[in-house]
Amino acid sequence: MRAVLSKTVGGPDSLVLEEVSDPVPGKGEVIVEVKAVGINFPDTLIIEDKYQFRPPRPFAPGGEIAGVVESVGDGVTSLRRGDRVAAMTGWGGLAERVAVHAGRCLKIPREMPFDEAAGFIMTYGTVYYALKDRARLQPGETLFVPGAAGGIGSAAVELGKAMGAHVVAAASTNEKVEFALELGADNGLIYPAGALDKAAQKELSNEIKLACGRDGADVVLDGVGGDYAEPALRAMDWDGRFLVVGFPAGIPSFSLNLTLLKSVSVIGVFWGAHVEREPALHQANMADLLALYAEGRIKPRISRRFALSEAAQAIAALGDRSALGKIVVMVE
Repeated sequence: MRAVLSKTVGGPDSLVLEEVSDPVPGKGEVIVEVKAVGINFPDTLIIEDKYQFRPPRPFAPGGEIAGVVESVGDGVTSLRRGDRVAAMTGWGGLAERVAVHAGRCLKIPREMPFDEAAGFIMTYGTVYYALKDRARLQPGETLFVPGAAGGIGSAAVELGKAMGAHVVAAASTNEKVEFALELGADNGLIYPAGALDKAAQKELSNEIKLACGRDGADVVLDGVGGDYAEPALRAMDWDGRFLVVGFPAGIPSFSLNLTLLKSVSVIGVFWGAHVEREPALHQANMADLLALYAEGRIKPRISRRFALSEAAQAIAALGDRSALGKIVVMVE
């Protein structure tokens, strides 16, 4: 079978497409014939040894797939050959077949296309866990979403609206803000790209508060980090909840006195660990999300599709932050 391999530490241009041996299912595993692979920010990190996990090389990146169960290993009773599934693999997904533990698979409805299924679990799972279980977002509260046109950001806009929040979306271009408004955001603002000095951060904080309303944001879902984090924190209301999700713009730092002045909580969101530690809650959350999908209230927006031979280009496109919604690699 074909697989896209990371054989040396490097960026997308270090990846190679090669023939490798077909996987064999271990106990509790299934072999999935991969139809689509969702590209996510961890894929840009793992090939450069900057992610929490460093698999031994050679390995295929690709942590989120959709496809059809081809065979099952010993002890698997929840799945059978022919089932349509989405799955979190961690890595290994950019291949024609992959071995996955059955517990990491989610059966998907027949009406869900494989490209949408490949962009479903990680973004919506992360955001729903963040908003529902970590921030306990309430109807009528104001949710501020920087990076609102990306995979995490667009999911946050949709789920925020589905949960009854007033959603304010922010991004670096007018095109991206318009995209978030089309997803249902109530208001939007454009923030400057690149590094921000203190004066620019203060100005941005004032703009965020103006966009969110007199009292500021109740919840910030920060999947961007960098110089944008402190302005968002400063623009929060009393008893606000600042959700730490990711750092594509860099790991931020700010003075802890900012949290004291407004009694703001800074809350980490490690969704991958949650899935392992709280599997029953994760399964319940995924059931909720599939119900929202069936109702048409959430839907992965696939802006670009690449072939398996173009997987390096797909990862590069995500890394340069030009994408709207999700990028997916289709495996033919």
